[in-house]
Amino acid sequence: MAIKVRIENLYKTFDTFEALNGVSMRADEGDVIVVIGPSGSGKSTLLRCINMLEKPTSGKIFVNEAELTSPKININHERRKIGMVFQQFNLFAHLSVKKNIMLAPVDHKMLTKKQAEARALELLERVDLIDKADAYPRQLSGGQQQRVAIARALAMKPSLILFDEPTSALDPEMIGEVLRVIRDLAQSGMTMIIVTHEMNFARDVASRIIVLENGLILEEGSPDDIFLRPKEERTKQFLKLVL
Repeated sequence: MAIKVRIENLYKTFDTFEALNGVSMRADEGDVIVVIGPSGSGKSTLLRCINMLEKPTSGKIFVNEAELTSPKININHERRKIGMVFQQFNLFAHLSVKKNIMLAPVDHKMLTKKQAEARALELLERVDLIDKADAYPRQLSGGQQQRVAIARALAMKPSLILFDEPTSALDPEMIGEVLRVIRDLAQSGMTMIIVTHEMNFARDVASRIIVLENGLILEEGSPDDIFLRPKEERTKQFLKLVL
């Protein structure tokens, strides 16, 4: 099994605050790693370091065997292979849904406009929004906007997708439609690292769960290991609060 992500002894400090405190982890091809833990434990910082939106203070990050932390790396080239879906949808308000999805593949000269349009329509079909191709973000619900954001992340054919609390900005009735799309991606074999507060979803979709606290991995294991047989007292306390 090919290793998609390998992180070695990762530290990230903001002024005097240590957001990550020596994190080491890996994700193999097809893994769905779900990162859980209390607010402020470093979960979002970890994701932002993986695609180098935040520069680590020290440590090494490898994605597809390329060391993203190396000063010699062309980070823009490597970042094309990493999709990212944020809490906020970050769609371009002045572009239609279809053009939001077409933008990156055309800008990076990966596809012609005609190819990018065909790809956008194919992805909108996949997230069940083909009828919204010519709509604008303001005309969509939050759940629909997030599904467009997922389609946009897929447009570059990434080998890894990072999800940073993709449902936290949504009304409860919209959460299910977004989780359904992510679940379908997991079943298709996409390698993903997901930060979420949706514990039932985490239990259902994860191949491995990592519990983060104070920038450290408290424990990790299968969903059954973490939810049914947690080793650490702090994990038990956290789960009692969120389940």
